Amino acid sequence: MRIAYVITRADAVGGASIHVRDLARAMLEQGDQPVILVGGEGPVTQEFARCGLPFQSLHHLGRALGPLRDRRALGELLKHFRALKPDLVSTHTAKAGWLGRLACSRLGLPALYTPHGWSIGSRISPAHGFLFGLAERTASRWSSAIVCVCEYEQHLALQRRIAPAGKLHVIYNGVRDVAERFRAQPERNPVRLISVARLEPPKDHETLLHALARLPSLEWRLDLAGDGPREDALRALADSLGLGARVRFLGYQPDLAPLLAGAQVFVLSSRSEAFPRSILEAMRAGLPIVASDVGGVREAVTHGVNGLLAPAGDPGPLADAIRGLIEDPPRRKCLGAASRAAYQARFRFERMLDETLTLYAKVRT
Repeated sequence: MRIAYVITRADAVGGASIHVRDLARAMLEQGDQPVILVGGEGPVTQEFARCGLPFQSLHHLGRALGPLRDRRALGELLKHFRALKPDLVSTHTAKAGWLGRLACSRLGLPALYTPHGWSIGSRISPAHGFLFGLAERTASRWSSAIVCVCEYEQHLALQRRIAPAGKLHVIYNGVRDVAERFRAQPERNPVRLISVARLEPPKDHETLLHALARLPSLEWRLDLAGDGPREDALRALADSLGLGARVRFLGYQPDLAPLLAGAQVFVLSSRSEAFPRSILEAMRAGLPIVASDVGGVREAVTHGVNGLLAPAGDPGPLADAIRGLIEDPPRRKCLGAASRAAYQARFRFERMLDETLTLYAKVRT
């Protein structure tokens, strides 16, 4: 099967680009012919090259709205689709999803769309949400199927009447397993906390730092894995809160398994999410999770079973949850074991791939 994957941006590695990387690699391994079309060049294309994946950089595809540039990006997609003659096109993220599906509609190609977080929820203003809702409803007519990475995303699409229920398919993200040496020991002291997220406003690292500033007498260290435009501001905030010596900014980490194995608690303080891959990687390592109760997070983290959920944007409850785990090693071990069990039962890459291949076959018939 010839399959074209389309994703908007190459300048920042995130859950969507890793998702595309893993699917394309699996297709290549089983003898299919994937190619990835991605806006621009950068860390994402470097990662594709490292994995030996065929890709083409599109000069005009980007996140920002611009009629002239978007028209040119559409032209690029049409040109590549005509040359590639794919049996199926799988589009990912909003701009690539809209333009990619429009190009497919003009050429009569089956098109899938995975938004990786709708641009119609709490992450944007109501006015912009209304406009994006109109755009998504229009593009849904060009979709053979829409993949929601969690039930929350499906519910939101139905609530906003983005597409009929028959077009919406829930396929939870999945991650490949790692060797046993990369399993964490959450009961160990001192506690190392880890958070994996781009340093961007929706991830709300500020609330995490303010929460940790409430725990000066406890023994902990924090690793922040990820890069992004907020790094300088977050470093300054950590220093102003007296946390500078206890927080490590590690930048983008292509291999998180060793870092997660050395941690005792995973924390994600986002104010908006779809279904974060980073939580699944932490569960795979056997870590207890402390996370904001946003998006589809509670579909992976059951409060009191494999982690603790806290309201977004409020450092008080977040600090209380972290304190409770720092002070209770046996509970950390228990929650971590439940995380690992939930990962094995529900969030392995093989399960996601099987469900995705089933949908591919359905769309092509």
